[in-house]
Amino acid sequence: MNCADRINRVVCGFVVMSLLLGVTASAFSQVLPEGILNPKLKTDEARYLTQLQSLRQSIDGTTFPYPFHLARYLNAKDGQRIKSDRNGIEFVYFEGRVVLKVSGSYHAAFNSTLLTENERAGRTFQDVVVPILRLVTQQIPTDIDCDGIGFEILYDTRDANNTYDFEGQEVLTAVFDRSDAFAFLNTPDDTKRQEILNRSDIFVNGKDFGLALGHRNPFNVQALERSVPRQARTSSPSVSARMAATPSGETPAVLAAPVVSQLRPGFKLPPSADAMRLQAEFQAQLNAMRTADGERFHLEQNAPVMFESLGAQILLHMTMRNTLSFDRGASSIYKRAAQTFDLFLAPELKYLMKALPANAEYDLIDFSVHNRSGSEKSATETIDYVCPLKSIHFFVEDKVTSQDVINQSIVLVNGVRIALNLQAVE
Repeated sequence: MNCADRINRVVCGFVVMSLLLGVTASAFSQVLPEGILNPKLKTDEARYLTQLQSLRQSIDGTTFPYPFHLARYLNAKDGQRIKSDRNGIEFVYFEGRVVLKVSGSYHAAFNSTLLTENERAGRTFQDVVVPILRLVTQQIPTDIDCDGIGFEILYDTRDANNTYDFEGQEVLTAVFDRSDAFAFLNTPDDTKRQEILNRSDIFVNGKDFGLALGHRNPFNVQALERSVPRQARTSSPSVSARMAATPSGETPAVLAAPVVSQLRPGFKLPPSADAMRLQAEFQAQLNAMRTADGERFHLEQNAPVMFESLGAQILLHMTMRNTLSFDRGASSIYKRAAQTFDLFLAPELKYLMKALPANAEYDLIDFSVHNRSGSEKSATETIDYVCPLKSIHFFVEDKVTSQDVINQSIVLVNGVRIALNLQAVE
């Protein structure tokens, strides 16, 4: 089973389509109808092109507390051509509904030690979503032929202590029903506005989120009005699964926030052109590493090291055999996961990173570690550590601790995500 099989329901979201379409619109103009394949979305883009262009100009002319710019691909890396694509206003599909989506990057860096996740999302909502929503209600007709208005805003987080600053990113996604979008600013009542949010689709990093304005902590999502209608719309908790079934079989457009949910084995993501290019470019080096250092790094011989794609991100996946042996009856999954990282994986990272392609452009590494119990020859447990490449580099340079790496990563035990405090469980 490859990484995409196991992690599709863990790191997915509103999936990028236009990268595959070869959009020809200028990086400094509105998305043009000829750059859209879906007939319904293409018709809407053509019908409202003048209003969308006017909306774009109004957003560009608005002063936000921190700089904001429209962006179509929030996960694009520096140096990629799509990084300069400022066509952040377009019609997309979400759960079978047509949504007018506005996406972009907000250049604020919130201190995560001072502001909670809810407070960071709330600040971004008030700073960016509310002003743009006001422009939408001024520029776009109330009877626009779509089902909802959506926003996807990327912003930075900063975790500072005495030794280093660790910067990360979060994405706030909000999808309003059309009537609620136009009603939100027409009511001065904060209680009424919160009620609209409670029945809208709100995500932070793809996680279903009960955004509570003016509060330190979010609301319980299960208690909100939207939880029942969403369950009725789909039996799957995965945002990507809900986005997958679009008319005419197209892959949906943007709104690309990762989602964390339970694994659904057997679902495959096709490799992107970038992943296939990297695999071809570095195949010889990866083969040489397996031949020369396969035993040194305890690589599984029947599982090649592969570049894989998760939305707009590229991931390097490797499968390893744990040299530790556990008595499953005398240890918990948390203790095994902690000891596997600290005693097996972490000591290898400094040497392993030297063996991997140094100039390959990818974002994440998935270390799949097979655990065996006692004298059993076959793996009885698989632990995946899906780590940002940047955090691994910091770790081998002694800038962060192993717990810092875990905090920035996703840990799965047999496909189910767990929270992991290394010191507490060892």
